[in-house]
Amino acid sequence: MINLANLPKNQITTIQLTAIIDTALCVGAGGSSGSLADKPIIRNAQGQLLIPASQLKGRLRHECEKIARGLGWEIFASPKAETLCPSEAEVSHQFRNAYKVDGYRGYHCLISRIFGNPILPSRIIVDDLICPIDKESLPEVIRPGVTINRRRLTAEENKLFFLETSPANNQLEFTGSIHLLPDCPSYARALILAGLRHIHALGGSKSAGLGWLSWQNLETLPEDDAAWEMLLPQVES
Repeated sequence: MINLANLPKNQITTIQLTAIIDTALCVGAGGSSGSLADKPIIRNAQGQLLIPASQLKGRLRHECEKIARGLGWEIFASPKAETLCPSEAEVSHQFRNAYKVDGYRGYHCLISRIFGNPILPSRIIVDDLICPIDKESLPEVIRPGVTINRRRLTAEENKLFFLETSPANNQLEFTGSIHLLPDCPSYARALILAGLRHIHALGGSKSAGLGWLSWQNLETLPEDDAAWEMLLPQVES
């Protein structure tokens, strides 16, 4: 296990994150107790609202994959192990040399070198995004819902449920960090910052208007940063 406290501070690059939740947030925890809701909202041990690091990392990986494909790179699709670790025959000839990593067998695309795969460890550590407001200052908000039969397009009988969300229109701030470890690829910071700007909502029921957010004071790289050049495929067409 990687412990940030044991790594030299000058070798870790940190991206500070502040997400402003513009609508009610619904990050549910099925099976949690202490609420009348069927799907209570996630809180930490102090009772503060949080957006799990796993959710942010997964969504960020998805957005970075889309950007890398748009730039012309061959990207191995997540989350299945068999597609993340393809055989030689499944990798385009022009990318085979570029996708070799010293000390590791197989082929590893641009995204796997940042986020990891079943063979290659992740080179970033993502924090939970936490709202510092205590539980007593944020009242419980329960929203009713009903299951819709997709074939008949009508409400199912006896399928009423309740979701717990954060208060709406409170502009809640959630803060955290993304830590880039010493051997993280040099293009990772640029790709991660670009991917974050493609994330406009987190949590459940996004299509119903929940979890929409904006990033506050997100770092911007200058146009002449060398990382942008590295993100262009340096291969023969």
